[in-house]
Amino acid sequence: MNLEKQKNAPIYDALVKFRRQRVVPFDVPGHKRGRGNPELVDFLGEKCVGIDVNSMKPLDNLCHPMSVIMEAEELAADAFGAEHAFFMVGGTTSAVQSMILSVCKAGDKIIMPRNVHKSVINALVLCGATPIYVNPEVNERIGISLGMELSQVEKAIFENPDAVAVLINNPTYYGICSDLAAIVKAAHSHGMKALVDEAHGTHFYFGNSFPVTAMAANADMAAVSMHKSGGSLTQSSLLLTGNGINANYVAQIINLTQTTSASYLLMSSLDISRRNLALRGEASFVKVSEMASYARDEINSIGGYYAYGQELCNGSSIFAYDVTKLSVYTREIGLAGIEVYDLLRDEYDIQIEFGDVGNILAYISIGDRIQDIERLVGALADIKRLYGKNNSGMLNLEYIPPVVVNTPQHAFYSDKESLPLEKTSGRISGEFVMSYPPGIPIVAPGEIITDDIIAYILYAKEKGCSMQGSEDPYINNLKVLKESL
Repeated sequence: MNLEKQKNAPIYDALVKFRRQRVVPFDVPGHKRGRGNPELVDFLGEKCVGIDVNSMKPLDNLCHPMSVIMEAEELAADAFGAEHAFFMVGGTTSAVQSMILSVCKAGDKIIMPRNVHKSVINALVLCGATPIYVNPEVNERIGISLGMELSQVEKAIFENPDAVAVLINNPTYYGICSDLAAIVKAAHSHGMKALVDEAHGTHFYFGNSFPVTAMAANADMAAVSMHKSGGSLTQSSLLLTGNGINANYVAQIINLTQTTSASYLLMSSLDISRRNLALRGEASFVKVSEMASYARDEINSIGGYYAYGQELCNGSSIFAYDVTKLSVYTREIGLAGIEVYDLLRDEYDIQIEFGDVGNILAYISIGDRIQDIERLVGALADIKRLYGKNNSGMLNLEYIPPVVVNTPQHAFYSDKESLPLEKTSGRISGEFVMSYPPGIPIVAPGEIITDDIIAYILYAKEKGCSMQGSEDPYINNLKVLKESL
């Protein structure tokens, strides 16, 4: 990384210069620097609304960057050790989908874990590729799905030598990392591309004590959520490419779906945040790691909770662990993770990242303070004392291995009928059902709905999980294929 060059922020500088020029706007957006929408200015501020502008020559164009956006992307590539970096304004969902669409077409096989984000399977609906799932192990105590084991990936490669790519989650939402470098090497040795959903690993690039990054592991492409641990605005992301990937072709794929009216608020936030990480990220994430470690120790001293960390590592399905993740198992106090999530928000004014049927995740990053950690720890101790109960009868499962009978695309576009959830057992799902976050499908198009899946959905609904994915917003009915097995 060239630290001297990393001090620059081309998009930010261009916007500052543009603001000084007081250009009269006869272009979009129609609010005309906020003059046409004073309430928006009152809410967001004049400086913010004043740089919500359209692409123009001095500010470049994200669909075909040739000046300041191109320079900013080159700086991002340098900071992340990539051959090329694309600014993405449709979130990491857009980056993940562009990554997959760049290497897969209809009929192609792609090897992946089943505990992927919904954006991955949505990409398969769009392109018609066939998923070859490597079902992850599940930790028996805390119930979460783990990483991809190298031996399982090699088995899938051996059985599917015609697959075009292997996709790896690294890290998972819970902080679990696979043996990324070995999996990438295995994919490449069989002529397959290695794609990494690195949404939760932005900070890996800015610290020596973190698990290996996708680019350091020689992956071909990686989707990175700068707006998560990187500090940029929500919906801004990066798509990184390594050696041997035709960046011009990837740009064409991105432009199939990404907006032609890219937000300069989002792009400038990527530019500024990249500079901040390059210059100060390593020191910042040392503090983040220390805060997370302190929080784990304090939460574990309460009793009943289990804030897990590197002690889980086993060299295979948990090859490494992201120490900044504060994932906490809650079932032993008799409360589902989503119940603790709701109590923290409603009774203690603490908003954490998510709660599922057995765990919570408090996302700790560069904007947190030690006093915030203390407040969270105190609230968890209070919740145990006031709301803790016997945990008998609680569901101890986060992942149900799927039975896949159709591709996601075939099932999604097939003729379907709507049935009450309880009457769908044994039928092929034509839609998704998931708790969001984390957005990992409980069932996806083309998979058989089982009694276990129905029980899980009913339990998650009862506990208050935010359920989505189906046409019926209440998940009382599901669309299933009319065709029989």
